[in-house]
Amino acid sequence: MSSRVLRKLQGEQDISNVLGVEGNSDGEADVTSSSVRKKPLNVNRYDLLNQQSLSESEVKEDDDHETETKDAKDSLGEDRASSRRKKKKKKKKSVKSLSCRRSSEDIEVDEVERSVREVNKMLGETPSSQNYLGNEVNAAMQKKLTGILSIEHRNLNPNIEMKRIFGSKVVQSEQNKKRGRGRGTLKSTWLVTPRENWPQIGKPGLSMSLVEMKEGVLYFKYEHNLHYQQIQMKFLEAVESLNPDNIVSIINMHPYHVDALLQLSDLSRMSEDLQMAAELVARALYCLECAFNPLFNLARGDCRLDYRRQENRALFLALFKHMTYVGQRACYRTSLEFCKLLLSLDPEGDPLAAVLIVDFYSLQCHEYEWFIRLYEEWEAQGRNLMQLPNFAFSVAVANFYLASQEAESMANRSVEKSPKWDLVVADEMLQNALIMFPGVLLPLLEKCSIQPESHVLSFPFFGVKAQISQTPALLQLIQLYVARNYHIWKEPALLPWLEKNVNRVIERVNSGDPYVKDCEMKRMKRYLGTPKNIFRHIILSDIKDVSANISGDIQGPVLSFDPLPPVDSINLYVRPQRPRAHENSNTFSMFFRSILPNFNINELARDNAQAGDAVEGAEGGANPDGSLTSRVDLHRSVTSLLDAMRDLLSNTFPDVPHDGDVDDDDTEEENNPQNRP
Repeated sequence: MSSRVLRKLQGEQDISNVLGVEGNSDGEADVTSSSVRKKPLNVNRYDLLNQQSLSESEVKEDDDHETETKDAKDSLGEDRASSRRKKKKKKKKSVKSLSCRRSSEDIEVDEVERSVREVNKMLGETPSSQNYLGNEVNAAMQKKLTGILSIEHRNLNPNIEMKRIFGSKVVQSEQNKKRGRGRGTLKSTWLVTPRENWPQIGKPGLSMSLVEMKEGVLYFKYEHNLHYQQIQMKFLEAVESLNPDNIVSIINMHPYHVDALLQLSDLSRMSEDLQMAAELVARALYCLECAFNPLFNLARGDCRLDYRRQENRALFLALFKHMTYVGQRACYRTSLEFCKLLLSLDPEGDPLAAVLIVDFYSLQCHEYEWFIRLYEEWEAQGRNLMQLPNFAFSVAVANFYLASQEAESMANRSVEKSPKWDLVVADEMLQNALIMFPGVLLPLLEKCSIQPESHVLSFPFFGVKAQISQTPALLQLIQLYVARNYHIWKEPALLPWLEKNVNRVIERVNSGDPYVKDCEMKRMKRYLGTPKNIFRHIILSDIKDVSANISGDIQGPVLSFDPLPPVDSINLYVRPQRPRAHENSNTFSMFFRSILPNFNINELARDNAQAGDAVEGAEGGANPDGSLTSRVDLHRSVTSLLDAMRDLLSNTFPDVPHDGDVDDDDTEEENNPQNRP
């Protein structure tokens, strides 16, 4: 601290004591005695914090100057000393800007040096060249691992996309209509927005812990405490009982039990109540996100979950279902972001085969460049994405759109330069896709309600020969692509392009192109079996034109809350096995069993036949119209169950409303139960 600051703080009388310097001249003593007689300054010491601190160079200049003035004071009187103070003040004003600049520069240098010292303290002292090389390698590795699957927070909210499509006023007015009573404060999350009728989450018993960090990637796992494990066992017993009332009672007691919410969501979807199904999935996803570890960063895309762990599968399933419901609202950009998140959890294994749907959302939201970048990066890693029909056709479509847009833009601006996207490349990719998967063309045209030309319809390569040369596993992939992506091919710009390349493929086949024979051999050797992740994808997608046709080597039931567990599954829970007597007499149980994807009415008939032909004959004689009565009872039971669930979800409110936010109209709505949302 400079002497000038100390003089202002404590007065000139104490400056010699602070610095340890005794006055030797009479002039200095006169100045000191003069300052003693003056009224002491009333200075607030905290005001010094608001002043600009002097740099080291400025402090040195001040000290040198004061030393010189001390020698001059020996021959000068009190009047000369006062004038010298005035000159000193003028000098201070003239160099104020310079000292501020020097101080800021010194502060910046100090901050940088401090940061470097902290990093070196953590990582150790290394040569600058090694630091530079290490940073380059780490940056390249990080970009390779997480760059393509990084998440943008704003794209996870479907309401933002709805506002872009329909306008903010329309969406806001719709939200105001759905707004009910005041609710308590719920935790703000990235993935879903909590509804107003949701209860407080409290402590459901879920948590997430870090397992390990390997090559810059963090591996996590979900954990269930003892209380949640007890609820989970009750849920498994309820599923085994085939009585959905037991599951409803679990949600009534524990409104954030994840597997029970997912199971009831499937029941609502099969009864065509999609709004309730989507809300149940959103609530399950909200509970899962509230249990995230602080290190679990969604945006970076470098966090992994092991699907083999039984507790981790709920997040995969909830994300897939939520992505599907958001996509059904035409919020394709939001669905693409959830698909990227789902892929980032396990990009190598891809347990739910999200790679079969990422192309659809990418094309629908016009993310052509990102999709091509994904294809190029993963193809370079040996993923063989062109062996999937959806990638073979969708990459060609993305190239076509980019080439067309670039050509139109260059024509409007009258710019002549080499294009980045070439239409010839798109043509070649589409032709190769048609040659590799000839069974796609006719079902695709039929789905688009387009009558093909006679020479195309009669061409064997696209007809009977195509059906013979594809295995059942390949047929499932083709059916899945056609049923999901046929809307894309209804665009007017794509049909002439498709027709042109179909004619070109006919010419290549007639000319004996060796690529045609090569693709035929690949179709016969590959696609011999359907992996489990594709089976899971088909089951969860629930597309009526695509049948799972699960092979006989896959044993066990297919449960919607855990479809087809891995062979090397790490299980915390074991499903209870209990004998179920008189299954054939419980219509409600028959319905609940029928919602399972592997339900077979013929197998059920064989099981019931073991009860004895005499019992069946007695039932048939007593009620010749028993089948009709059973269907009526089934419909009544399902209707009553769904009504109970709607009442449970719509009347779940916090106990303490926000009185300040309630007006007269809201009070009337609260008093009238029929007006409640």
